[in-house]
Amino acid sequence: MKLSELNELDINNVGSWPVAARAVLVLAVCLVVAAAIYWFDIRAQEAELARLEQQEQKLKASLRVKAGQASNLKAYLQQLEEMKKMFAQMRRQLPSRTEVPELLVDISQTGVAAGLEFELFRPQAEQKKDFYAEKPVDIVVTGTYHQFGIFVSGVAALPRIVTLHNITIERKGKNNDKLVMTTTAKTYRYLDDDEIELQEAKKRKAKKRRKRR
Repeated sequence: MKLSELNELDINNVGSWPVAARAVLVLAVCLVVAAAIYWFDIRAQEAELARLEQQEQKLKASLRVKAGQASNLKAYLQQLEEMKKMFAQMRRQLPSRTEVPELLVDISQTGVAAGLEFELFRPQAEQKKDFYAEKPVDIVVTGTYHQFGIFVSGVAALPRIVTLHNITIERKGKNNDKLVMTTTAKTYRYLDDDEIELQEAKKRKAKKRRKRR
């Protein structure tokens, strides 16, 4: 078709158009309809498909993790049982409330047996943690390196858990061969059930106060 013939086409009488012109019009309408279908329908479906494919990959990854956990469930249960036994064993190494005074005596006697002279043995206030309480004891003793070593080894050998912190060793004086060791011994005891419940109650109250703020 020539350009002059296109200008002569009557838009209100498409039926009188030449076959080529009508074919072009039909093709143009089909392209517009196809573009509209893609934009308003297929494009949204492609986005939904991409989202579902991404979700599928996440679910597959989660399934692989859970399948691995399920296959190792027996080993996990065995490890959990071993951890419970270890925890129970460690808890038995912590004295009860009534045994703490005896443990403090054991620490002081260990120092005396090592030949040390106590200049200070001052228990501090208990510091309660999650399921245990910590009892620091300030200690200052006089002796030799060898005696200090015996004392530290003796404390480590006690049946109950005792740890030594912030150890410093200095000469007692310029003209004195003896040394002074300053340290903080920490003994531990497990909390009774009522004390643990009280700790949990305090945590719950503190959490509620934080939420109100």
